[in-house]
Amino acid sequence: MSSSPTFKDKDEDLEAQVPLNPQPASPTVRTEQEVSGTTKLLYLAVYFLCNISLTIYNKLILGKFSYPWLLTALHAGSASIGCYILLLQGRFTLTKLSLQQNVVLFLFSILFTVNIATSNVSLAMVSIPFHQIMRSTCPFFAVLIYRFRYGRSYPRDTYLALIPLILGVGLATYGDYYFTAAGFILTFLGVILAVVKTVATNRIMTGALALSPLETLLRMSPLACAQALVCAIASGELAGFREQNPEGPSGALILTLAGNGLLAFCLNYSSFSTNKVAGAVTMTVCGNIKQCLTILLGIVLFGVQVGFLNGVGMVIALAGAAWYSAVELRSKTQKGGR
Repeated sequence: MSSSPTFKDKDEDLEAQVPLNPQPASPTVRTEQEVSGTTKLLYLAVYFLCNISLTIYNKLILGKFSYPWLLTALHAGSASIGCYILLLQGRFTLTKLSLQQNVVLFLFSILFTVNIATSNVSLAMVSIPFHQIMRSTCPFFAVLIYRFRYGRSYPRDTYLALIPLILGVGLATYGDYYFTAAGFILTFLGVILAVVKTVATNRIMTGALALSPLETLLRMSPLACAQALVCAIASGELAGFREQNPEGPSGALILTLAGNGLLAFCLNYSSFSTNKVAGAVTMTVCGNIKQCLTILLGIVLFGVQVGFLNGVGMVIALAGAAWYSAVELRSKTQKGGR
């Protein structure tokens, strides 16, 4: 029999299932229901460390590099190079995929690119506070997708914990809310695309394909890099970069971009790995926590001034995140005791 993975007729929520009688000859995928709470916390800690490190690096060292598509291409290209080096070192192997499965990965890379494009375009039509508060609803839509697409049930407290998490971010990012009708639609579409991308990433690693984080990143990142470069050319970014650097980028800029690419590779690998062991819903919750941590970093490192409501919002959001974590731990303990 062929060892390559095949698609099942029905899209089961394998991520939420724990095999009752695992067969040694067919290794199972370690998913969020099987991984210990300590392991999840470790993965989440590394993910936040990489995230914060890249944020600080961009602010202090990279500065105003106003070429988002070129930066996206740099990040995807760095991921490709990093994964290929690890592949040559034997850290992982490639799965033999069918044409249909390769098409799925190609569509996934397009989803990645369209998600970025939608976010970039919508930011020109709405204020940043409005964009942030819309993005804070990602956990809610992630739960809906799993509830209605995959039939997964959640405790009532999970839904309740999302309320302070979302409202808290809304207060933490409170500011001048401005949006056009088109901007609202695009921002809402960006939220849906971001959630679908997060869920799809998890499904690729825990569903029928069951690819490792490194293999998923290696197969997706070259395609995303090429698409980002096409967008950079179409939007005039590449021409603008050449005009600003007629003699080519300086050695200092090359080193700066190389450091950014290395951190981006670490973040992408950590993000995919964390998504696999912690789950897509938890990743969207982490997105809300990241917004609060970014504000705190701005206060501590850069002297950013925030109002009283913003501070209260951060406390509420972090309390909601703690509540969500407690609910998840209790749910896992109850399932483990059955």
